[in-house]
Amino acid sequence: MASLLLLPDSDKPKLVGIARLAAEGESLREGHNVEYFTLPVRSLLNRCTTARMPFTWTINPYRGCEFACKYCYARYTHEFMEMRNGVDFERKIYVKQHASDLLRYELRQVRPGEEIAIGTATDPYQPAERRYEVTRAILEELALHQGLEVGIVSKSTLILRDVDVLKQLAQHNRLFINLTITTLNADVARILEPRAPRPDLRLDAVRKLNQAGLAAGVICAPVVPGITDSPRDLEALVRATAEAGGKYIFANPLFLKPCSAAIFLPFLEKEFPHLVESYRQRFQERAFLPKAYRTRISQLMAKLRGKYRIVNAYERYSQSTHPPIASEAQLKLF
Repeated sequence: MASLLLLPDSDKPKLVGIARLAAEGESLREGHNVEYFTLPVRSLLNRCTTARMPFTWTINPYRGCEFACKYCYARYTHEFMEMRNGVDFERKIYVKQHASDLLRYELRQVRPGEEIAIGTATDPYQPAERRYEVTRAILEELALHQGLEVGIVSKSTLILRDVDVLKQLAQHNRLFINLTITTLNADVARILEPRAPRPDLRLDAVRKLNQAGLAAGVICAPVVPGITDSPRDLEALVRATAEAGGKYIFANPLFLKPCSAAIFLPFLEKEFPHLVESYRQRFQERAFLPKAYRTRISQLMAKLRGKYRIVNAYERYSQSTHPPIASEAQLKLF
């Protein structure tokens, strides 16, 4: 965006759609090398038109995410605003305005059985939410309705702030809360997910949510080859999920879109140089890991769920066909 300022007005590319709205956003404040901007969106509820997805609607209260996860697949969403530097995704956070007002009218489009997924591209409880409370306002609006199916995915313990409104929402709607935990190793988590809460704190949030009578489980995604995918590490996470009362746990392997690889591969060179060559070979011509790897992880997780007796809960909440919110791989288009 800075380069555009150097062009004469007549030579500047004409911005349209979300790029124009982003350019017109007002700066709210700065902190921790992060800038916050308003985003005057025209719609909050987005229809998912891909048949393979297990939800019909998505809501992302923010654009960009401060947690700065090195593997994040959603960095490309800033490209819609003509921001090509992958780091902008974690440093320029856009706060959607009038979210609950927009949602009030848009919910008329939602039909029975159509799931609304909150947090498919950016974390709805990232640090910005503590100040701007966009997610809470959305939940308060949803709680005024009945018969909805809502799934939330987050890495943040800030979700505990909203237990009161989450319980109200769950009274007359189906609500599933998913805490993403990639590893129990706090040191590894800190370099993979620099600004996200520690994994033990996320597990404690799972415990407290379930104690409050809410259906909460764990997403282990992405599973990162050579870093978080050892059977011992995955078993430790499944066991901890069971001990925390998690209703389900599922896992999906890493995939790397080009914009994500541009951040992740330099990270590997610095932190895990011995893995760089294997990653280059694995992802040279594809974004996804081979089917054999995905099958191995799936079979291992099924075995571990059985061992720690969370299989029945998983099947009940997944309705036998898919988890209550999309997996990391399924969310690649959002």
